[in-house]
Amino acid sequence: MNDLKLKSQRWVYAAALSALIGACAATPQTSEPGASPAPGAPGAEAPQPQGPGDPTGTSDGTPYAGPTGPFTPSGNLSMDRWREDFANRARSKGENPAVVYAILEGISPLELYLSEDVGVASTGIADQAEFAKAIWEYLRTAVTNSRFETGQQKLRELSPTFDTLEQTYGVNREAIAAIWAMETNFGSYIGNYDAANTLSNMAVEGRRRSFAENQLYALMEILEKGFADREQLGSGWAGAMGQTQFMPTTYLAYAQDYDRDGHADIWANAPDALASAANYLSSSGYVFDEPWGIEILAPANFDWSYADGNERRMATWKSLGLSPIRGGGFDVDDNTYAELWLPAGAEGPKYLLFKNFNVFKTYNNADSYALAVGLLADGMEGKYGPVAAWPKHIERLSTQEVMTLQETLNDLGFEAGPVDGIPGRGTKAALQRFQKAQGMPADGYPSGPALDAVLAAAGS
Repeated sequence: MNDLKLKSQRWVYAAALSALIGACAATPQTSEPGASPAPGAPGAEAPQPQGPGDPTGTSDGTPYAGPTGPFTPSGNLSMDRWREDFANRARSKGENPAVVYAILEGISPLELYLSEDVGVASTGIADQAEFAKAIWEYLRTAVTNSRFETGQQKLRELSPTFDTLEQTYGVNREAIAAIWAMETNFGSYIGNYDAANTLSNMAVEGRRRSFAENQLYALMEILEKGFADREQLGSGWAGAMGQTQFMPTTYLAYAQDYDRDGHADIWANAPDALASAANYLSSSGYVFDEPWGIEILAPANFDWSYADGNERRMATWKSLGLSPIRGGGFDVDDNTYAELWLPAGAEGPKYLLFKNFNVFKTYNNADSYALAVGLLADGMEGKYGPVAAWPKHIERLSTQEVMTLQETLNDLGFEAGPVDGIPGRGTKAALQRFQKAQGMPADGYPSGPALDAVLAAAGS
C-alpha cells in the first residue's frame, strides 16, 4: 500500500471517529420525538413537525416482509461468524427475521476497519483534525467565505422554514445552518457508505462492538416501523446518517417529519433534516437569542488563571475589567454565567463562553468544533471573527511532545490525567497550576516554551 493511500485511509478513520463522537457520544436530555416547543421559544403557533413515530402513515401496521436467509458469504470469516451470531441474538430478542436479513445481507469488509494492514485501523482520537491541527488551521478549512455565502443564501431561500424552526424549537436559525454546514456542507455530502455495513464492520473490528450492535438494532427499528426504506440508510464513515449526521439511535430519539408526509427523511429532505437538528439542539438545552460566546479584551496584567474552566457571573467578569473586543456592552444579564476560554493562550483570541457553546459540543465534543459552529453562525449574521490574531509564531507541540508534557506534569504532581497526546482541558488546567506555582502567566497553553519550562522544573 503506498504512503498516499495509507495517509488517506488514516484520515478517513479519524473522520469516522470524529463523526462517531459528534453524533452520539454525548447524549442530550431525553426527549420524545415530536416534543413540544422548548421553553422560552418565541411563540409556537406554526405547524408542528412530528417525530418519526407519530401515526402519520409511516407504516401500515403490517410486519416488514421479505426473505429471511441464508446470508451471502462476505468473504471474511470473522465477519460471517459475527453476523450469524448477531442475527441469532437479534431473532431471539424478537426482531423480525426479514428485517434482520435486510439489514445484514450484503455486508462486506471495509479496509477502514478490517484491513490486514494494522496501520490503517490504528489511528486514534489524537489524530483527529480537531486535536492534531492548530486551531487556526482547523478553522481555515471549516470556517470559510464559501460557507458564509452559502449559509446566507440558504437562510434566504428557506426563510419560512427557519421561521417555523425558531418558533417551534427556540433555536436561532444561524446556529441550525452552521451545524448543517459543519456536518455535511449544507447537505452536499452526506457520505456514500451503507450504515448497516459500516456498523457491522465496526462490530467485527471489536473495539466498539456493543455500541455498533445497539446502532444496528436501531436500524432494524427504523426499517421495521417504516420510517425509512432499506436503500435510504446511507451514512458517513461511522454510520452517521443524512444531512444532520444522526446515528440511528439519535434518529429514533430526535428525527422530525417537518412536512408531515409520514417520513422523517433526513437524507433528501432539507426541512426534515433541519427540524431534526433543531430538535436535537433544543433538547440539549439551547437558549434562544443568547450568544454562544463573546470575544473579549482584558486589562494589562490580567490573571489568566481565571480561565480555569469555571463559570462566573457576568457581573464578576465585568468587575475584573473584561470588555467586548468589538466595543459597546455585553448585552447579557449580569446574573448570566460564562466561562473564560483561551483557545490559543493569552496571546490569541479570548472568549467568554455561554451555555450554547456546550450545546454545540453535543454534536462533536471538541472545543474547536464548537468554536467553528459559533463563528459560522456569527458570520451568517455578518459578524466575522475572531477579531484578534492567532499566535502563529508560538511553537506548537506535536502529539509526542504533548505526551511528554502530560507525563512530566503528572510526575511533578500536577495531575494532567491520561498521557494520550490530546491537549485537552485536563492538560491545560494542569499546566495552569504549574505556571501559577512558577509565577508565570497561567494561560495553560501547551506550547514549546511551556514544555521547556516544565522539563526544566523536572530537571530534564
